[in-house]
Amino acid sequence: MTKADIVNDIANKTGLTKKDVGEAVDRFLECISEGLINKEHFEIRGFGTFKTKKRKARMARNPRTGEQVPVPERFVPIFKFSRELKELVAQ
Repeated sequence: MTKADIVNDIANKTGLTKKDVGEAVDRFLECISEGLINKEHFEIRGFGTFKTKKRKARMARNPRTGEQVPVPERFVPIFKFSRELKELVAQ
């Protein structure tokens, strides 16, 4: 499903215009993105949690040359599904 499909589905079910729904979806995604950049934690009950996780620095290997390459520590975004969503999908 694409973002356009989501907008169409919400617009059809609510009676709102596609433009209004599209702006709301865009703003929602911007809010989540900005929050993750600022290391914030978002919990949507019954759906899941968006947060960042710190990855430790490590040594990696270049597969072409076999040379050891240092990888610095960094933050990565993660999403953890809620128990309710997991149970619904498992049915």
